[in-house]
Amino acid sequence: MNFEELIKLLTERFTNGTFINGTISQPRSKTDDLKRVRIKPIELRGELHIQFEYQFERILKHENISANKLYPKLLELLEQFRQVHAEFSDEIVHVQLSKKFKVLWKSEKVQSEKTLNLSHNRKKNYLLDENTPYPFLVRLGVQTPDGKVKKQKHDKFRQINRFVEFIDDSLVHLPKDRTIRILDFGSGKSYLTFALYHYLRIEKGLDIKVTGLDLKKEVIEECSLIAKDLGYDHLEFLVGDINDYYEETSVDMVVTLHACDIATDMALARAVKWGAKVILSVPCCQHELFQQISSPALDVMLQHGLIKERFSALATDSIRAELLSLVGYETQLLEFIDMEHTPKNILIRAYHTGKKSTDADRARYTEFRNVLNAKPFLEQELGNLLD
Repeated sequence: MNFEELIKLLTERFTNGTFINGTISQPRSKTDDLKRVRIKPIELRGELHIQFEYQFERILKHENISANKLYPKLLELLEQFRQVHAEFSDEIVHVQLSKKFKVLWKSEKVQSEKTLNLSHNRKKNYLLDENTPYPFLVRLGVQTPDGKVKKQKHDKFRQINRFVEFIDDSLVHLPKDRTIRILDFGSGKSYLTFALYHYLRIEKGLDIKVTGLDLKKEVIEECSLIAKDLGYDHLEFLVGDINDYYEETSVDMVVTLHACDIATDMALARAVKWGAKVILSVPCCQHELFQQISSPALDVMLQHGLIKERFSALATDSIRAELLSLVGYETQLLEFIDMEHTPKNILIRAYHTGKKSTDADRARYTEFRNVLNAKPFLEQELGNLLD
C-alpha cells in the first residue's frame, strides 16, 4: 500500500459507519506547535462529519469536516505526522509512516464488536443527562419538572454541560483531604455556579464551600433564595467587588466568567496570590490593549477598527495565558461554546504546577509585549511574582 492508497482507504473507513475514534500523532517536525490530533465521528444537522481536535502546546482547537472534504484534510495532516491509531467497530488499526512515506499497516480484530450510534454519541458526552431532572436546572428555568430541556434553553444547557466538563477535568488538581474552597467572581445569575456546586457536592460528594460574588444586590438576593430552597448549605452569595474582597488567605479554585475588561485581570491576579490550584476564566470586553496598541508593523491590520478590536481581544487573552504560565501555571485557551452562540467563547484554564519559567520564556513574552507597546494591567498586578 502506498501513501495515496492509505489516504483513500482511511477516508473510506472513517466514513462507512464503523469508525469509533482515532489519534494522529508523532509530528515530523520537532518545531511544529501542533502535537497531535484526535478524531471522532459526529452527526451535525443529520449529516456525518469527522471532528478534528487539534492539540497544540497550550491550546485546543476543533474543526468539523464533512465526509466529502475528508480526503484533502487527511492528506494535509499525514504529510505532517507519522502515526495513525484508529479504533473501528470490528478492529483496531495502527499505521506508521517512514520518512519517505512508506506505509506500515497493522491491525487486530476486537473480541466483541462495538456499535456506533452517532446521535447517542453526542448525548453520552453530557455529564448532566439530557432527560434527567436536576432540581437546580428546574428552579433556574432550564428544565421542566419532568426533566425536559426547554426549547429556548438548549444552548444554555449545552453551555452548562461544557462548563461541567471543565470542572470534571479539574478534579485531579483539587485537594482530597480537606474542604475545597471555591470563589466565583461576577457570578451573575449563577447558572454555572449552581452547576459547579451540584456536580462537585451532589454528584461527586466532595466537601466544598462555594462563594458567589456580584455587585448586583437583587441578583444576589435571588440566588441566595434559590440556594436556600435547594438546600445548598455550602453555597453562599455575597454582594461585593473583587477589589474589596479580602476574606480569604488561600483558595483552591477561582472562577470568573464574563468579568469586564481588567476586572478579569484583577481576579486572575488575586487567584495567583491566593495560590489557587485551578483557575477558570471566560473574559469579556477586553478594552485595555485596544487603547494601548501602537505598532507600525501591524498597521495593515490595526488601521481597521473592527480588526483592531478583535486582535486586541486575542492578544489580551494570549498575554493573560502567558503571564499565568510564567508564574507557575499550566495554561490553555479553550473553546467554551460555539461562536454562533456568543463571540465571547474563549476560556482560560490554568492549573498550578509550580513549574519555573526560563529566561527564554520571559524573553518571549517581553518581545511580544514590546511589539505591541503595551503595559498589561495583569503584569503590573503580578509584580515581583514574575521575577
